[in-house]
Amino acid sequence: MEVNAHHSTTRDTCALCGRSNIRTTRHHLVPRMRHRQKRTQRAFTREQRQQTVDLCVPCHGHIHAVLTEKQLADQYHTLDALRSHDEVRRFADWVATKPPGLRVQTRRKR
Repeated sequence: MEVNAHHSTTRDTCALCGRSNIRTTRHHLVPRMRHRQKRTQRAFTREQRQQTVDLCVPCHGHIHAVLTEKQLADQYHTLDALRSHDEVRRFADWVATKPPGLRVQTRRKR
């Protein structure tokens, strides 16, 4: 397992697109940047704040490109909620048909 500054990476299955035996990163369902905020601490238990899912690099990058940290914490803090977001679901469906080594360039919406 290799480790970088933000996420552990392993070869696993992506929780969004379902591709397996690919490089995945841990995605905090409640963004770590929001953990110290009183509002977040009131809304989520410590266990909920620490909950992660394994996502492939393209899916993880796409989530952070289309959703803000506030949106992730307020509305998209479960895997089902992420899957319900139209852009995230469409991207996951598209990338599910692609080979493991695919490089995807994402652009943040601002």
